[in-house]
Amino acid sequence: MTELSAEDAKLVTLARATRARVGAPEGAAVRDENGRTYAAATVELPSLRLTALEVCVAMAISSGSRGLEAAVVLTQALGGAAGLAAVRDFAGNGVPVHVGDHRGTVVDTTTT
Repeated sequence: MTELSAEDAKLVTLARATRARVGAPEGAAVRDENGRTYAAATVELPSLRLTALEVCVAMAISSGSRGLEAAVVLTQALGGAAGLAAVRDFAGNGVPVHVGDHRGTVVDTTTT
C-alpha cells in the first residue's frame, strides 16, 4: 500500500464516492495546478467510451486548467491506469497517478 499525502487521500475519497454513486467500474479524481478537484466515473455509451481518468482530464481542460498536480484512479481491473496517456498529454511528465482497487486501497503509484 502506498502512503498518500492528505491532499491525495482526498482524491481517493472523491474517486471512491463517485464510482460508488453511479456503480461504474472505475472512479477517478484529479487535482489541478490551482488545487481544484474534478471527479468522474467511467462513461460507457454505444457512441462514447471514456475511462474515468479521461473524463477527469476533459473536465479539467474544459474548466480552464493548465496542468495537474496529482491523479487517482480506482478500478476493478488492476493492472495499470487506463487514461494515463490523457494525463501525460495534458499535464506532461512528473504527475503522480495513484492506482487503487474499487474499495479505495491504493496499491501502486506511477508517474507520467
